[in-house]
Amino acid sequence: MTTEFYRWTESTWKNPDKDWRKAETITAGIDVGSVSSQAVVLADNDIYCYCNTRTGSNSPESAQRALAMALQETDIKPDDIKFTVGTGYGRVNIPMAKKAITEIACHARGANYMGGPTVRTILDMGGQDLKGIHCDERGKVTQFLMNDKCAAGTGRGMEVMAELLQVPIVDVGRMSLEVDEEPPPVSSTCVIFAKSEAIGLLRTGWTKNMVLAAYCSAMAHRVVGLLERIGIEKDFVITGGISKNIGVTSRILKELKIETQPLKPDAQIAGALGAALFARDLLLKSQKSGA
Repeated sequence: MTTEFYRWTESTWKNPDKDWRKAETITAGIDVGSVSSQAVVLADNDIYCYCNTRTGSNSPESAQRALAMALQETDIKPDDIKFTVGTGYGRVNIPMAKKAITEIACHARGANYMGGPTVRTILDMGGQDLKGIHCDERGKVTQFLMNDKCAAGTGRGMEVMAELLQVPIVDVGRMSLEVDEEPPPVSSTCVIFAKSEAIGLLRTGWTKNMVLAAYCSAMAHRVVGLLERIGIEKDFVITGGISKNIGVTSRILKELKIETQPLKPDAQIAGALGAALFARDLLLKSQKSGA
């Protein structure tokens, strides 16, 4: 059996202390990204369950699979969910969504929920792009900036490097920090050229750890350049899959000379969580208007 080094661990979670039947509203948010998909279900304003899974080749199927995974340890049926909002790369192709909202708005809202009203700057490190986002105390976007659409510096780029070096992607961050001396970052901003550069470095005697350190350093430097263009206001938090890569995040924080706390329960669900919160707002609004 061929090892797929790029694969990360999928996960589900259910709130053991919440009885969804006592909730007045049950809403959901589904974030279909280019690499991963998340579904979050809210019982009133509390997270009841969520899942984090890999996006397949079909956005509608990925959305359905994500929701099914989130609900699998519960007795909630899809019909019990009264409003669903879709977000992410595949947001317009989520069949159960009554509305689609951009991932920028949803990540800001989700980060505000998890990080609190003092959050002002969000770095969303996704599968295909990077976003620097400013928001107010309610999680409403006030400004944002995106990188160009290139896999380098994103989750997909990290998957390519893990597969090239045959290192499980969950170990990449840790291994990149296990070097005696920080090597210079790779020079390429394109993942195709970064692969060629990595192969060349290995042939000259670099260890896998050194190559990973150089690539994580390059990713971090690219992110810092984006954040410096938009500016950083405290509090600063990181969302998206790369938020779990300590090799990248620690280098970002070191270069910026700032600190941040990991978002709980999971920074990768920020988009889906924000979508579920928007769904709750829209449901309450429709109930109030009698629609």
